[in-house]
Amino acid sequence: MSQPLLRVENLRTHLFLKRGVVKAVDGVNLHVDAGETLGLVGESGSGKSMTSLSILRLLPRQSGRIVEGHIWVDGVDLASLSEEEMARDWRGRRVSMVSQDPMTSLNPVFTVGDQVGAPFRYHGLAHGARAVREAAVKVLRRVRIPSPEKRLDDYPHQFSGGMRQRVVAAMAIACAPRLLIADEPTSNLDVTIQVQMIALFRELQRDSGLGIILITHDLGVAASICQRVAVMYAGRIVEVGDVRTIYRSPAHPYTQALLNAIPHLGQRRRRLHAIAGQPPSLIDPPVGCRFAARCSRRTAQCDAEYPPEVELASGHKVACWRPGPEAA
Repeated sequence: MSQPLLRVENLRTHLFLKRGVVKAVDGVNLHVDAGETLGLVGESGSGKSMTSLSILRLLPRQSGRIVEGHIWVDGVDLASLSEEEMARDWRGRRVSMVSQDPMTSLNPVFTVGDQVGAPFRYHGLAHGARAVREAAVKVLRRVRIPSPEKRLDDYPHQFSGGMRQRVVAAMAIACAPRLLIADEPTSNLDVTIQVQMIALFRELQRDSGLGIILITHDLGVAASICQRVAVMYAGRIVEVGDVRTIYRSPAHPYTQALLNAIPHLGQRRRRLHAIAGQPPSLIDPPVGCRFAARCSRRTAQCDAEYPPEVELASGHKVACWRPGPEAA
């Protein structure tokens, strides 16, 4: 059996603040195969973006630190590399990221050509102004920017929101990375542009065998593009499995609650379902299950000890003392 493109083992990332140590990522295990899209879903503050920043080693310089764990990409442990090695050989070169907001991802005072050409210049993949310009045109054409040779000298404000997101995607794939992390890439786009972005990711993956981690709140988007889904809560992954299993037979009460909160076309509800309560503080998380305070299946065992991860079926794993189909 071939090894996965990405394998994260027992990753723990802490933020050392004046008010305490925030255990933002607390023992995460996941993997992504080449050509696969893994959806990472959960509420805001669950640790999704911090997990992705840990993989790229882009933590806050003063407070963020990986305190334990391994991040294997193509057999190399990124957690053991120096900052120089990460910047030169990995970040943006083999592992890249499409950030959440294209409005803030692009510098308003530089042309699109300057910004798309930057990865080629930095990693030495094109030499000379003409070669960089040709490479930028080629990658912009790949993400379906119309007449890219004419748009190189335009500034970000001259592009629509959807076109700006495509420019960000072009910068991310410029160096033909092996792994792409897409952090809420469709959150600020209308439905039509969302469909186009999903189609773009599928095309890139089909052409190059790109592995993708899709971070999203939108379970509909995850269902349409991902092969597997990992559900994250309070710094830990509570359930993971293939898309069909997670959506048809969720076993963790939190996963069930997330799916119950989705409005369904053709169903009339008097009110939307909401998950009662709030996530726990990650400065002083409970010793037991972190979802226990919001769960209808709560027992004394849930409060006393964190549940071990069990495999219910091939590839379907859940961390719960009472997993099952009953609603939360």
